[in-house]
Amino acid sequence: MSAPFEEHELLPRPLHDERARQQFVGAFRGHLASRLMPGNYAVYRARVEPGFEREHGRKPADRHEVRAAMQREPSYQFWSAMQRRSQELMWESVIDPTERLLPELVARAKRLARRAGRTARGSLALDPGCVVPRYHTAADIHLQPGGYHTEFTDDDVAAGAVYDRALNIYSAGGTGPRNEVLGELLLNYCRERYPELQPARLLDMGCAIGNSTLPWARAYPDCEVHAIDVAAPQLRYAHARARALGVGVHFSQQNAERTSFPDGHFDVVVSHIMLHETSRSALANILRECLRLLRPGGLMLHLEIPRGRTPLEKFLYNWETWNNNETFAGYMTDADLAALAQDAGFAPDRVEFVDHVVRRSREQRLYSEEPYWKILVARR
Repeated sequence: MSAPFEEHELLPRPLHDERARQQFVGAFRGHLASRLMPGNYAVYRARVEPGFEREHGRKPADRHEVRAAMQREPSYQFWSAMQRRSQELMWESVIDPTERLLPELVARAKRLARRAGRTARGSLALDPGCVVPRYHTAADIHLQPGGYHTEFTDDDVAAGAVYDRALNIYSAGGTGPRNEVLGELLLNYCRERYPELQPARLLDMGCAIGNSTLPWARAYPDCEVHAIDVAAPQLRYAHARARALGVGVHFSQQNAERTSFPDGHFDVVVSHIMLHETSRSALANILRECLRLLRPGGLMLHLEIPRGRTPLEKFLYNWETWNNNETFAGYMTDADLAALAQDAGFAPDRVEFVDHVVRRSREQRLYSEEPYWKILVARR
């Protein structure tokens, strides 16, 4: 069951039956992750790998060979089908209350945007001419109906509201009551490694609802924090959400491949599991843009999902590539992000791609037997 939310003014509040449905989906996903998912490791070691060795005289060489063998296993087929259905159920459970409350949510967002006083910090700038890139429009990422960018009404905030509720269910409560854990994780890494850092300007790329942006704004209250995304309904929601939580962030609708900010404008540029939602050409463009945006000595930090170390882990981490519209994740599994950052212009001795181990419970390990995150770190 997912952790309780810290309620805020813009969060869709479900009725009794709607909440019960969401709790069921959360419990179902938790059961799949903690009780059924580990069986894939056991089946692989007991049957799949030995069977492959008997047939080929060697162990599977890569995730593709593992996938071909595992897809024949009934237990894997069952878990995979249930995992896919749990994702669909998650969206269905949060869409119903969002649709019911949408006119009220739009009105609330407008009121929060007009709010005066201490909590009326930050800003919102939308660009009607902003072109949503094909890597967002070609498929509904994570199966979210309409993706992050589709607008169903004037001044729409539905995509953000749906995302906010669903994220905590998706992670089995692992993102915390404010869905801020990824921002906190990267921030904590930054503060531990660079305790002297006091940025004047910071940019969060691909911010979605700003849930990972707000920890940075709280940690550095004198910093001018900017956050960009291509999805207007997410940004409307993000701006109103930040106002509701009393945090000042400047949100703007921009593509991270090429922004409107001047050269050397930022001390720090960050992102939180954004890179794997892009494309090969976009990734190169984004890294070059980070270099352009950073002042000399500025810091780039991109948090990414681990892709596994063994062929089995790499196969399991790519379940979402094949079943959850994570279309670029397969490329990211084998990509050398440190080398790509060097290709973008960062000096080789100022780039590293580090493992950041996070102590978690067994239920929160997702698909890896050893929980860790990947962080691309570079200095200008």
